[in-house]
Amino acid sequence: MEESSYTGLPTSHLLGSVPAVITEENNTTKHVANNASMQIFPPNNGGDRGRGYQTLGSPTEAFEQQPANNWRGVFSISSYTQYFNVDTDVVLTRLISSLNPVAADFFSKIDANPDLYGLVWISTTLVFVLASLGNLATYLILKNSENSTSWSFDVSYVNVAACSIYGYAIVVPLAYYFFLQYMGSNASLIRFWCMWGYSLTIFIFSSFLLIIPVEFLRWIIILLTGVASASFVALNLRSYIEGNELSAAIIAAFILQIGLAIFIKAWFFA
Repeated sequence: MEESSYTGLPTSHLLGSVPAVITEENNTTKHVANNASMQIFPPNNGGDRGRGYQTLGSPTEAFEQQPANNWRGVFSISSYTQYFNVDTDVVLTRLISSLNPVAADFFSKIDANPDLYGLVWISTTLVFVLASLGNLATYLILKNSENSTSWSFDVSYVNVAACSIYGYAIVVPLAYYFFLQYMGSNASLIRFWCMWGYSLTIFIFSSFLLIIPVEFLRWIIILLTGVASASFVALNLRSYIEGNELSAAIIAAFILQIGLAIFIKAWFFA
């Protein structure tokens, strides 16, 4: 009995004793986070105050593909790239449509895909046409007159044409956009730029007729051109803001187009 009781005493604390090896199961807990994602530190605080840490792989450019009617998108070049993605057939169709001043269906044709291609290239073409043909008209007048004044190419025609045409095609639609927004009417700046840009098409064709050295015929041509372009702008603008009491704005748009026509005649084909 005494011998069996001694064997039950714990001996692991004794010098030279070997503690029993206890095999433990691998109970390491594996924490699996569902839908976990890595994040970039530090958090992005550049403008988006509602955003904290960025998820790895998410776009870091806050201004990528901003809509053009958003203030940040107005100053982003990437916002306008989609408006230059048009086919040649579409541009030709819109050019032909702009030569019909009474159809008043231009906004319905560009509603799905308004473009700025016409605004840029029609305005640029008109600038160089006015500068070159204006000088040619001056040469023909001097040649057919008894005046002994020598003719020289006037480079200032290029500067005046660029400032007047680009300024008109950009500022006038922009002014109408802000005015209609202020009046509570629905307005689209891209569509306005598109329409006013294509409204300049007829001036390109009429400029070739204005080199005829007959003053009376020149005035008839430019006035008919101005009325056609003004009717195109006014009737399409009326169909776009139909239902609003903005007749004064439509009349003003008509007068502005007539004023542009008279300016072209008085400055480049005087």
